[in-house]
Amino acid sequence: MAIAIMTSGGDCAGMNPAIKQFVDYALHHNLKPYFIYDGLEGLIDGKIQAATYRDVAGMMHEGGTMIRSSRSKRFFEYAYRKQAYENLQKHGITRIVILGGDGSFRALNQFHHDFGISFVGIPATIDNDIFGTDYCLGVDTSLNIIREAIDAIRDTSASFRRACVVETMGRDCGYLAVVSAITSGAEVCIVPELAYDLDKIGKQLKAEIANGRIYIVAIVAEGTGQTQKIVDWLSHEVGIETRATILGHVQRGGNPTVHDRLMASQFVTYAIDYLLANDQCANVIVYKNARFEFVTIEHVNSQKYAIDPNLIDLVKRLVHA
Repeated sequence: MAIAIMTSGGDCAGMNPAIKQFVDYALHHNLKPYFIYDGLEGLIDGKIQAATYRDVAGMMHEGGTMIRSSRSKRFFEYAYRKQAYENLQKHGITRIVILGGDGSFRALNQFHHDFGISFVGIPATIDNDIFGTDYCLGVDTSLNIIREAIDAIRDTSASFRRACVVETMGRDCGYLAVVSAITSGAEVCIVPELAYDLDKIGKQLKAEIANGRIYIVAIVAEGTGQTQKIVDWLSHEVGIETRATILGHVQRGGNPTVHDRLMASQFVTYAIDYLLANDQCANVIVYKNARFEFVTIEHVNSQKYAIDPNLIDLVKRLVHA
């Protein structure tokens, strides 16, 4: 049996460990593993190659995705999906493991309905914003990169009696900002999920400065669009010299943590097992309540992801909500 793996959408640490486990586990089961390079675009263009142990040797520690990724507008058109299907037929591929987000899963779900290609989606995005799963591949590595950056920025902020505003990624989801604020001991956390009161926050910070505080750490989620506003407010209203650091795509790279390597191995192993046990499937493997489960694409798309209320409660004092 021929089986393929592909990565789609934004890259993240943990994808390469998943790719390695895919090849190792597929060969262990006497399957013929294939790489689909360049995501959905590569599927359309026929960038499909058989994979061997040699292809994945020594890559467990590497960030990003060695088979590369893309976003594709062409895949929305039936003619290009048919071309992609014909490319798979040339290699006898009937099953796909795809690492990506909900948009990638919807694309392959349509592909499944068109041509019957079975697939399992593995949630892989640092945004951690896919409904139905508590964890997405790449999140732990991203959080650790953010932690290292904040720790370093705090050192220089303390040296110069400054405030630092650190912008995290996450699109419209504030998960990275929330967890980073909690674990870095931030004084301010601005996320889409919470209203904030700058007057109350400012009053608190001024009182702390009067009592000896020499620096401030403010974490702002990119989805709020408030980074510059918070910089200006700290500078002019709170009265402390302020610098902004936009971490950007550094959060997507880096050496995968032990947790992401382990999760990658588990996600892929269970995904292949599921594909072998089911002739026709179009599912996503999720990690919910410390258990791996398989859900439908419709379930993943049925609601918007919400951050654990317990985490939200921990940062409410940072916005005076």
